[in-house]
Amino acid sequence: MSKLISDKFKDWEKLCDERFRKLKENEEKLNSFFISAYGLEDELTPEVADEDITIRRADLQREIKSLISYAVGCIFGRYSLDRGGLCYAGGEWDNSAYSTIIPCEDNIMTINSADSGLTAAVVSFVEKVYGSDTLEENLSFIAEALGGNGEPRKVIHDYLRKSFFKDHAKIYRSRPIYWQFSSGSKKAFKALMYIHRYNADTLSVLEKKYAIPYYEQLKTELAAVINIHKSSNGAEKTGARRNISRIQTLILEMEGFLQHIHILAAEKITLDLDDGIKNNYEKLKEILE
Repeated sequence: MSKLISDKFKDWEKLCDERFRKLKENEEKLNSFFISAYGLEDELTPEVADEDITIRRADLQREIKSLISYAVGCIFGRYSLDRGGLCYAGGEWDNSAYSTIIPCEDNIMTINSADSGLTAAVVSFVEKVYGSDTLEENLSFIAEALGGNGEPRKVIHDYLRKSFFKDHAKIYRSRPIYWQFSSGSKKAFKALMYIHRYNADTLSVLEKKYAIPYYEQLKTELAAVINIHKSSNGAEKTGARRNISRIQTLILEMEGFLQHIHILAAEKITLDLDDGIKNNYEKLKEILE
């Protein structure tokens, strides 16, 4: 049965607001009791400001970001729609735990295109959970909640590429469980992994299955733009020249990134999460954001 995320949020908002109002009323009654008991009527009032209530109210953007975070968790196998609570955080992997959303096979999700990688997986999550009939409406609702303009998939992709990891790291107090690979300041290449599924072969997979093909793709794009530049005039030629410069910069960054990955992959680095997130992060910091 198809569902609208907006309807689900409205239900959640109503529930939060009843709980919020009920709690506020209770706190103000308690305040009135203690003010009366201690004779403080001339000094204090029982009213409580909304921001002082000890329960969070429904916030659309925050809840949508939480939904996306949960989707990412399902994509990596941390959570499963078929089992409640935390599904995998190390130990023995159980394929039978996943049927609605099958986690990514190799623990790497690229964030380089709105049509593939993590963005496509999040869109697929929304479609499977809420139905194909309402997919476009739900994607538009998510995009609007994120504060973006333009085509919904692009807005969602931009959030995943530019802001998801920052939000995640903030929530986890700079001890993220999803780590973001980044080629450098120009952001030619980005990908996420889940630390509890990392193994000594993960970097080799990153290099051979994802980074090298993307590097080759950039070189193919460069050759095509060079041909356009040769055969064009005026504004088209100027635009092609800019594209040539942009792609050359990305290729240069990718070459340095590939060198770092190749060296680290050959070392077969392992992580020991008992040493803490920060200590393990140091082992791969040259290729992480």
